[in-house]
Amino acid sequence: LKVGKIQNKAGWLKIQKSCEYVRKYRFEWIWIDTCCIDKSSSAELSEALNSMYRYYGEGLICIAYLSDVSMGRIVKDVMELKKSRWFMRGWTLQELIAPRYMVFLDKDWDKISTRYGIRHVVSELTSIPVEVFERGRLDDYSIAQKMSWATSRKTTREEDMAYCLMGLFGVNMPPIYGEGGTKAFIRLQQEIIKYSDDRSIFAW
Repeated sequence: LKVGKIQNKAGWLKIQKSCEYVRKYRFEWIWIDTCCIDKSSSAELSEALNSMYRYYGEGLICIAYLSDVSMGRIVKDVMELKKSRWFMRGWTLQELIAPRYMVFLDKDWDKISTRYGIRHVVSELTSIPVEVFERGRLDDYSIAQKMSWATSRKTTREEDMAYCLMGLFGVNMPPIYGEGGTKAFIRLQQEIIKYSDDRSIFAW
């Protein structure tokens, strides 16, 4: 695409501001999920969906841009974070859990806090134990517990509610859009069962 055409797209400002932010910390590379995946290529899409959890986990920093949150309101009441759509999206669950270091930015690209700094608030908002954000150990939690962390989240495409959990459970499977949410979830369960004897999976 020509630069002029890119700049006219809605996501251009997000790309520009993201690059400005990481440049301050002298990072050379940035990966942005909404523009670094060629969705017209089924092979690249499959590779990206199966690798995203690892990308977030291996990155030095993960930026969560909350476009619908004002820092002014957060100062008065940190629970204002609950109103952000970011905490309701299926795909952001892995963004929240996988990174080693994470920072939340408000709609004006001002820093709200690190994940660790507001870990108790994030835990209350998401029902994810605060220990997950302190120690990063997921082996202490059953499959059913981890599944429950996604129950209040939504995805635009129904199959994505299964695909967005692949990394959390350490499984890989090709995305098949059009198969429906139920079939996608059954495939996810089948992949999990291959390596786990945790019977709590049958609660789902």
